[in-house]
Amino acid sequence: MQGAVKLPPDFTLLQVVPELETGGAEQTTIDVAHAVVRGGGKALVATRGGRMAARLESDGGRLAQMPVQSKNPLVMLGNAARLVDLIRREKVSLVHARSRAPAFSALWAAQATKTPFVATYHGVYRARSSLKRWYNAVMTRGDLVIANSDYTRDHVLAEHGLDPSRIVSIPRGVDLDRFNPSWVTPDRVQALRQAWGIAERDPRLKLLLAGRLTRIKGHLTIIEAAAKLKAEGRDFLIIFAGDDQGRTGYREELETAIAAAGLQELVRLVGHCDDMPAAYLAAEVAMLPSTQPESFGRTAVEPQVMGRPVLASDHGGTAETVVHGETGWLVKAGDADAWAAAIGRALDAGRARLSAMGQIAANRARQLYSVDAMCEATLDAYARVLAARGAD
Repeated sequence: MQGAVKLPPDFTLLQVVPELETGGAEQTTIDVAHAVVRGGGKALVATRGGRMAARLESDGGRLAQMPVQSKNPLVMLGNAARLVDLIRREKVSLVHARSRAPAFSALWAAQATKTPFVATYHGVYRARSSLKRWYNAVMTRGDLVIANSDYTRDHVLAEHGLDPSRIVSIPRGVDLDRFNPSWVTPDRVQALRQAWGIAERDPRLKLLLAGRLTRIKGHLTIIEAAAKLKAEGRDFLIIFAGDDQGRTGYREELETAIAAAGLQELVRLVGHCDDMPAAYLAAEVAMLPSTQPESFGRTAVEPQVMGRPVLASDHGGTAETVVHGETGWLVKAGDADAWAAAIGRALDAGRARLSAMGQIAANRARQLYSVDAMCEATLDAYARVLAARGAD
């Protein structure tokens, strides 16, 4: 996989991420750790922990559990001391921070031990004050900044005035082994459909919105659009698959909105899903109606790899990953009328055209967004940083 990238034989990577529950930054942490182990190095992850920790350890990585998710200054100082001890004990070659709060502790520890420091901008952080801009800028104070899309890179350059040579764009990658339609058995798809209460011969077009239940994901826009389509006599099934992560108030708001619009038979909340490859095959179309720009939008790329066209908000990273009219459709964010029209377009397209679009999407996404390509580019960035430090 990383044949062209030469890291030192005793290379040890320390990644610092708040949690390993779910999400793009967390998945990328796991992927890069696995790549380092496969390349003969050691991979450590300092984190509070979470459901993905078992995957890290099964891939050969090691967990260093500490409260790096905390924004309490005293806890952050304590984390810095813990990280200094870890860096020295494990002879860490490079520190990679993936979030702002833990980046402070990681940067302090890296500076104290003279260890190279890299940070990834996984999101577009808005700054409404000089203090917030200073807080965000911790991600730019190391040897190199990695942006997860060109959209994010442009934001960092505009926001922080960074030297363009100190930032590289590396799109997130999708595990093409895991997300491979050929390897998903029909019984896995059927098991999900049963769990979601979908009848075996339900003829309706199924549209999947996968992602955490947070307001910015646009669920309310889709409920409003679904109500408009229902009023037109259209028939379909929309699935919201995602964990509320304790946001029970928002989940209840969605349930109330679905009931108020009489959409109980058309829109379903099914909770967290562990088998996302099967989930994408259980539907014909995926949706990412985020009301704020996604820095990358992993849930717009994964379904394309699985051969599913995508309806996505026309902003942020998704405008790079979805080709309008070819691999899906880009839709005005937060506009229920536009989303009703777009869903109607998918309904009218028919399964044959949707399947053809899905194949085009799969070919493009597998070429551009593989986890192997992402990991190779990341390890290459590490190698560049180590070489530059060695030349100093």
